[in-house]
Amino acid sequence: AHAGVITTASTSPTDWKFVQGQWGQPTPSVLMTNMGNNVHKIEYHMPTFYGYPLASTTVLQMAFVFRNAAGNVVGRSADGSDIYYPVYPANAGLLAAFFTPDDHRITNPGDTLAIHAAANANATLTLYDNGVLVASDTSAQHLYHDLVVTGNGQHLLEFVAFDGTTTARDTVYYFGNPSQVVQNPPAGMVDGINALNDSTVLLQLHAPDKDFVYVLGDFNGYLPDSAYYMHKSVNGEKFWLVLHLQAGQTYTYQYWIDGLIKVADPYSELILDPYNDGNIPAATWPNLPSYPTGLTTGHCTLLQPGKPEYTWKNTTFQAPDRTDLRIYELLVRDFSSQRNYQMILDTLDYLERLGINAIEFMPNNEFENNESWGYNPSYHMALDKYYGTPEKYKELIDSCHSRGIAVIMDMVFNHAYGQSPLVQMYWDATQGKPASNNPWFNADCPHPPYCWGNDFNHVAVATQNFMDRVNTYWFQEFKIDGIRYDYTKGFTNNGNAGWDVTRQNLLKRMADTIWAVNPNAYVILEHWGDNNEEKLFSDYGMMLWGNSTYNFRQGAQGYLPGSNFAYGIHKQRGWNDAHLISYTESHDEERLMYDVLTYGNSSPQGYKTYVLNTALRRSELANVFAFTIPGPKMIYMFNELGYDQSIDNPCRICNKPPKWGYQQVPERRRLYDVTAAVMQLRKQAPASFDGSNFTYNLGGAVKRINLQDSTMNVNVIGNWDVVPQNGIPNFPHTGTWYEYFTADSVEVLDPFMSFALEPGEYRIYTDVKLQQPSITLGEEEFLPQAGLQVYPNPASDAALVVSSTPGVLRVMDLQGRELFQVQVEANIPREVNLTGLAQGIYVVRMGDDVQRIQILR
Repeated sequence: AHAGVITTASTSPTDWKFVQGQWGQPTPSVLMTNMGNNVHKIEYHMPTFYGYPLASTTVLQMAFVFRNAAGNVVGRSADGSDIYYPVYPANAGLLAAFFTPDDHRITNPGDTLAIHAAANANATLTLYDNGVLVASDTSAQHLYHDLVVTGNGQHLLEFVAFDGTTTARDTVYYFGNPSQVVQNPPAGMVDGINALNDSTVLLQLHAPDKDFVYVLGDFNGYLPDSAYYMHKSVNGEKFWLVLHLQAGQTYTYQYWIDGLIKVADPYSELILDPYNDGNIPAATWPNLPSYPTGLTTGHCTLLQPGKPEYTWKNTTFQAPDRTDLRIYELLVRDFSSQRNYQMILDTLDYLERLGINAIEFMPNNEFENNESWGYNPSYHMALDKYYGTPEKYKELIDSCHSRGIAVIMDMVFNHAYGQSPLVQMYWDATQGKPASNNPWFNADCPHPPYCWGNDFNHVAVATQNFMDRVNTYWFQEFKIDGIRYDYTKGFTNNGNAGWDVTRQNLLKRMADTIWAVNPNAYVILEHWGDNNEEKLFSDYGMMLWGNSTYNFRQGAQGYLPGSNFAYGIHKQRGWNDAHLISYTESHDEERLMYDVLTYGNSSPQGYKTYVLNTALRRSELANVFAFTIPGPKMIYMFNELGYDQSIDNPCRICNKPPKWGYQQVPERRRLYDVTAAVMQLRKQAPASFDGSNFTYNLGGAVKRINLQDSTMNVNVIGNWDVVPQNGIPNFPHTGTWYEYFTADSVEVLDPFMSFALEPGEYRIYTDVKLQQPSITLGEEEFLPQAGLQVYPNPASDAALVVSSTPGVLRVMDLQGRELFQVQVEANIPREVNLTGLAQGIYVVRMGDDVQRIQILR
């Protein structure tokens, strides 16, 4: 038993105090005694067991979650919440309580309801049913009565204890089911919420093998009511009910199934969570609706009939071509300390300057708890509230579209966890897994060891209907441009076969359903399957993740064995189309910079890849090649600034701090600029990078990529070794070529001419002169010079400059743009006014002498 107490110091039902037992460990003190027949018990003295100071602690409830030693089989309340037992204070006087039923009970006419109520001392005990006396006893502590249910509707049981001076009461409801209306719902209705008009909705629930369902909500006090007893379809699979509500008003509701299970709607678009909503900042979600505390438990669905529609500003957005995608993978939680969509809106300038044209959000549909990567989904059609409102998410998508940026969602259909109502509705509590008749889930994962949570049965029609409905919803309601599916190799019941025709047909069906809504939608698979099967999906129009991180990390570290990343090229795999999304980093992989700094190589001549500035230049080398490979490409957030905290620090899915301050570090800003420059090159010449005509040689120390097109040819060359090398760019023709980063020209007389390349040096040659990109000056480009002194440094509004020679002093930003000039005399201090400059780092240059100055205010 995992045990704790709720005290007057607890802030919520989940704020357990004096917790006993360590989750996942066989703690002896919480081991229960097996009594047989699946019954276990534990006995203890509360203050001793929990270890709380008796004089200063007021306990309100004992809280439990029963589990096995490992913690992967648990026992909770039917709605998935923790189990609570009330604790009464000592010397509280006369008390009265129902033991059975201890909560609302659903019955049918003719049922016998066994009632047990008790007082804590001998008293006169009476029992009333809707005010009618049905049983009594004098001078007793316990009252037992078998009540035969007659009629239907709501009944209030009242138990009264009277000891001659004091009266104590307890109440509980029971409900008699009305006759079941068996009738099919109107044509065209779907599972979930169907808006018939601004004040009328039809709710529909798929629940085969269930007997009856009530709709509970704030419109009926969360008590069963004959008016909210759902109709049943002729085949017994659908339950449905029409609700007449107030337009514009917000409601909450649940389904109470067979009087045993309370769940929110599986097709909820928003839910309320009593355990996690309190931690959502008001700045992220102003005026979040309140949970109906004291009326029910578990999750509730939010419903607002006649809610105003979002007005889209951009209705003509054309998503980038598949082969031209430059995707930025992003976890909202770790992208900023605010952890919300507003912060992303505020940084779209940063992303647009980087040159990306798509953002891929790690899962942001409703997942378990708040702090998560999102790969533990609970409500696939609901937006998780931790990042912001649906209106703010739509505003973000709208703003992205206005900037030419597509939006891709990450969706998990391989599995779901215990908070999912699809799991809870059909759960085998004895085995701790989905029941054998669960319409959506396999009882056991059929493709070990790649199993997480509860495995979706993709062959089941109910699952296919659910997924197709969820997919179309996000495209229609939020106007997203694509979905990336997590681990699609698991969309099968046939083990881990690399070629699976059933799986192929299932994924084709999903893609066809999406393309019927948006013919240009991106369908992206994280598949990790057989290459022939992945080629089949590529030929069908889907894109697939192509993990090249190991090879890029090896090369960036300076180790040539294992540095060939050619398998990140669709042509290397024998594919017909450039539909392979390769990357140097993803959320699942170790940071490239961390590996270079930790495991980098060195040369006898003193070149060390693991020195910070050198490691950043190696990251430049990696990004130059990663983004000049034809076809769609992806970058994981902050790779462009050389993010170097390990994925496992402190744990893989733990919060990682955003490092926006890295922008102020010149060498890191230079990495951003180089990465942006390569993306800008792709933007200027998309035909050169569409994958139709190119060659490559990535096997040795000097790697190259040659891209040919009638509009412009591009040659990329770089030295991945830790010692100087000579390399041949393999120009396709003679004549004038231009180095992209320096704008230097070279006359090529021999297409096979050789260039000397320093370790980590890269070049991009084009046969069309392009505008030179603005690249931040690196550290070695403005080392302190004895002939030029600037002080104080940092400075605020002014600084003194002393130069050993007279001339014009130039003040520049880190991109090398001149901001203003000052005339100085030799060895005479000259005050420079800095009030017109914002905080940051600037470059002061006098001839060949260069200094940095930081402005702080």
